[in-house]
Amino acid sequence: MRRHESISWGRPLVAGLSAALLLYQVVGRPWLRSWGTTPREATEPLAGDELVPARWQTTRAVAINAPVAQVWPWLIQMGYRRGGWYSYDWLERRGGAGTFTEGESAKRVIPQLQSLAVGDTIALSPAGGPRVAVLRPDSALVLQYRMNLLTSAEATPDDRAVMDWSWAFILVPTGATSCRLLARVRADYRPHWLFVLFPALLEPVHFLMETKMLRTIDQRASR
Repeated sequence: MRRHESISWGRPLVAGLSAALLLYQVVGRPWLRSWGTTPREATEPLAGDELVPARWQTTRAVAINAPVAQVWPWLIQMGYRRGGWYSYDWLERRGGAGTFTEGESAKRVIPQLQSLAVGDTIALSPAGGPRVAVLRPDSALVLQYRMNLLTSAEATPDDRAVMDWSWAFILVPTGATSCRLLARVRADYRPHWLFVLFPALLEPVHFLMETKMLRTIDQRASR
């Protein structure tokens, strides 16, 4: 009797889980990966796309009630031991990226952090971080990093778990006092079986952190 009952409950459970996974794959993942964008923004070429032949890509956007010149300073001061990442400070501290110039993600434009050039490193943590690959004032900031997935340090030719990724921040004017901020991540990786980890692990965390970042930049630049 008990065995029959377990079978009776087991089949609907498996069917329900399968339906939930299918729904996430068809509806949830596309929404997570293109949050805030228009169909055109999600697919159009952006500065820095040529840096990484992406196996995985996300594009997210936020409308900001401020001109691009007012948003740009918040972008170029980002980073570890700089202005922070404008996300969940307590999570960044736990992840090793939470040492900020002012003790938390910057709430003001910091004059001494407004100098940035192609080739500069924007650290994610004490292990290092991406370099500035594209820098177009008031328009595009693109970072690129080839990292060891186990240590977060810059990858070497002998490393087995590697992710080569770019992170583009694009400002598009929509009026004299408004703009849109797009954030695109493109990633290539090895070994190839790592693709199974992206939907389950990387995508939800990346979504939470990056959308918080975009909303915070919006709030502080519009202030």
